[in-house]
Amino acid sequence: MIKLMKHVLVTVCGRAGSKGFRNKNLKSFCGKPMVYYTLSTALLFSEKRPDLQVDICLNTDSPELAALVAMCYPEVTLLERPADLGGDRVPKMAVFQHSLTAMEARNGYLYDFHIDLDITSPLRRENDLANAVAMFEAEEGLDLVMSCVPSRRNPYFNMAKLDENGFAKRIIENQNTSRQQAPACFDINASLYVFSRDMLVDNEKSDLWKGKVRLYEMMDTGILDIDSEEDYLLMEAIASHLYANDSSFAAIRNAIRE
Repeated sequence: MIKLMKHVLVTVCGRAGSKGFRNKNLKSFCGKPMVYYTLSTALLFSEKRPDLQVDICLNTDSPELAALVAMCYPEVTLLERPADLGGDRVPKMAVFQHSLTAMEARNGYLYDFHIDLDITSPLRRENDLANAVAMFEAEEGLDLVMSCVPSRRNPYFNMAKLDENGFAKRIIENQNTSRQQAPACFDINASLYVFSRDMLVDNEKSDLWKGKVRLYEMMDTGILDIDSEEDYLLMEAIASHLYANDSSFAAIRNAIRE
């Protein structure tokens, strides 16, 4: 019996401008364009999975980002983002859905699953992506695997909210007196997502929690989402240490094209 090769779409999405950190998707990171770290991860993964047909696309409304990617990664397909998907209130899932529809129409086949890799999470190892995909493939009927890190604060123990009078209250009422009594909590770090095709096609409300969802846990201190100048400077400092001392992080940087 002939086993058909699976088709996998990898999206890299970046819009023009940014209110929190201006033109963050065009920034260099430790001397190389930040988007190249994401593309390097995707290509290393593709090389190690010859059983998959992996297509990579850039979904953007930024001519500068498109030119930057085309300069060293011409095999990446450019999808011009429609104006109605360019605002900062547009859910990212709508961009994923646009990418899926456009790439299927362009290539003439349906994708078996869809991976998204965030540009502003450059500290991502190839084995993070490989392990998240393996988790997705291992469980039939799974809709989504998304990356996370252990939460440093816990709403069942050491987080608070203010009531209508300004007094501090527990976020979630409980009787816990130590962190060990509280349920484990995680921060969704948006570094990577592995979606089933059905979840994207049938998801009219852009609901990440629709269906069966698993979490893939990544290294804590190595993964921050860059949304400010302070995030950027801190991430570069962490990255410099990791590139010098951890070969799995260094491999991504070393594979970046010049």
